Amino acid sequence: MRYLSLIFILFFLMTGCSSKNISTPHTKKNIIATEQNSTQTSEDDEFDDEFDDETKEVFDPLEGYNRVMTNINDKIYLYAFNPISKGYAFVIPKPVRVGVSNAFENLKFPIRFVNNILQLKFDHSIKELGRFMVNSTVGVLGLFDVATKAGIKRYDEDFGQTLGYWGVGSGFHIVLPFLGPSNLRDTIGLAVDTAISPRTHSGLEYQIPKNNLESLGYASLYYTNKNSLHLGEYENLKKDALDVYTFFRDAYEQKRAKEILE
Repeated sequence: MRYLSLIFILFFLMTGCSSKNISTPHTKKNIIATEQNSTQTSEDDEFDDEFDDETKEVFDPLEGYNRVMTNINDKIYLYAFNPISKGYAFVIPKPVRVGVSNAFENLKFPIRFVNNILQLKFDHSIKELGRFMVNSTVGVLGLFDVATKAGIKRYDEDFGQTLGYWGVGSGFHIVLPFLGPSNLRDTIGLAVDTAISPRTHSGLEYQIPKNNLESLGYASLYYTNKNSLHLGEYENLKKDALDVYTFFRDAYEQKRAKEILE
């Protein structure tokens, strides 16, 4: 009940906040289309059609802090996290790392299942349940993604997407320590998802860690293993960016808006 009360309070706060500066993903296209029809000539329509999906300017009142945190995260990644991931990849064979990644994805089942239900995507939630049962049994606790090979698709949904689905705006952009780009809505969503995740400790019976230290250990393993399978991608993404901060900020907000609309 404590978590449920917190969710409702934050939901109504976010609903009020979302009315400022940023429209919701479901109304954004209609607003942009109306403005274009009232201000542009027919000669420009063909050109503007190419940019129908372009998002509005990101609400970023914390830009100063965000830039500093982006720089800190960048240094932590390049000089600490990345070398650790490379050492991990050197010691642990790739098939084992892929199996660990599969197992962690299997443990995200409650998050995907609950959020598909909250978005009234009942057919997706049923398929998620089927995926979990197949991978947890035939796939040996999720180490092998048998469900995907059998054609059972994964439907990734989180509470940030659920809030967006029901019209809650993104709020202001914020860069989280270690985790990177986010926004107010997705930060609240992350807190809720973390509370129900099997690999964190918040007092639920099915959760694997028995204390916060064990939760930190699982999180460290998850991110190190994940990064070991994507070495070099971060550097490739940022090498051609004129402004690394705005590049990652805008890419994140556009990606999340797209995921909510899907």
